Amino acid sequence: MADVTTRDITNDQHWMDFSREWAIRPDTLYLNHGSFGPPPRQVRYARRTWIDALDEQPMDFYLRCIEPAMHRARDATSSFVGTDTDNLVFVENATFGMNVVADHFPLTAGDEVLLNNHEYGAVQRIWQRACQRKGATMRLVDLPHRIESADQVVQSIISGVCDKTRLVVVSHITSPTALIMPVSKICEELRQRGVAVCVDGPHAPAQIDLNIDQLGCDFYTASCHKWLCGNLGSGFLVVAPKWHETVEPQLKSWGRLLPAMPEQWFEEFTWSGTRDPSGYLTVPDAIEFMESVGLQPFRDRTYWLADQARQRLMAEFGGTPLANPDDGWYGCMAHVPLPAGDWTDLQHRLWQVHGIEVPIIHFENEWFVRVSCHLYNNQLHLDTLVKALWCETR
Repeated sequence: MADVTTRDITNDQHWMDFSREWAIRPDTLYLNHGSFGPPPRQVRYARRTWIDALDEQPMDFYLRCIEPAMHRARDATSSFVGTDTDNLVFVENATFGMNVVADHFPLTAGDEVLLNNHEYGAVQRIWQRACQRKGATMRLVDLPHRIESADQVVQSIISGVCDKTRLVVVSHITSPTALIMPVSKICEELRQRGVAVCVDGPHAPAQIDLNIDQLGCDFYTASCHKWLCGNLGSGFLVVAPKWHETVEPQLKSWGRLLPAMPEQWFEEFTWSGTRDPSGYLTVPDAIEFMESVGLQPFRDRTYWLADQARQRLMAEFGGTPLANPDDGWYGCMAHVPLPAGDWTDLQHRLWQVHGIEVPIIHFENEWFVRVSCHLYNNQLHLDTLVKALWCETR
């Protein structure tokens, strides 16, 4: 692969060779890596290799191969995200990991769990159910409609904390609004108040620098199938040591393959029954691929593309973003308001008529388009999106 350090982030020709690393269908213009990121060929090939090994000799795979392979994969993943290997376990995705935390976090009647209005809808539902089961309350605080500073966001969340608050759940990068949240400052403030923090981080790995232990959160859950380009079914949950005795796997099984029995917290998550673990085992291949590209060149290019998408869409439609794009609130995703109207069917129309996959999001009574940019995207894709939106919103 060519040296990316010499490539001009504004020149599509300098990045065209990366498009061959993905096998995106010819009828599709894919601008939704932030929801379901397709893996590059290297990662797809690694998964097929593991699946073949499983299919060809299951006994050898399960009894002799899986535990060493899982340990190597966990070592690589924990190093990449900045935590001790003993704190990290694999789960299928961030949603699964959030359910693990919700089912085991100690709540009693009268306790509160605090979220904000930018949190992912599924996460809100997870904590609503957990609180209902335990007689606790899930409460939402609203962030300012126009975000001016990190301190403003921190104070909005901290102001919602009361003596009943046991846990705050906050996204590292919000799903409906694509904002990079000041999680480190939020964690610091909440530590001083003795309130636990669970960070929902599926958009963070690879999109931004990540050092989970430095954040000081209690729980961190993420998916690897987004910006890191892992296979679907690959995610992780990080649990701080003080919570190891509290958190257990959703599915109780042997933990390890007999005759071995689990002796450490993380080993309970190794064997949860007969399943295909290839998604977990290929996370190191995704890390290797992204590091071969170079994380900073990747960010420079995709951040620039996202900013181009934002500028072109706002030049066409106007509107004001939720936060100043020049202040570090956005990464690989552009989040742009659409003209006034009912755009319930717009996402379907963009696919049906134009072959474009991009989310149209309804948030706080407004409509937005969220444009994800990865290495297989280029400026022609952005121009095509702008023209299609112009056609469909006139």
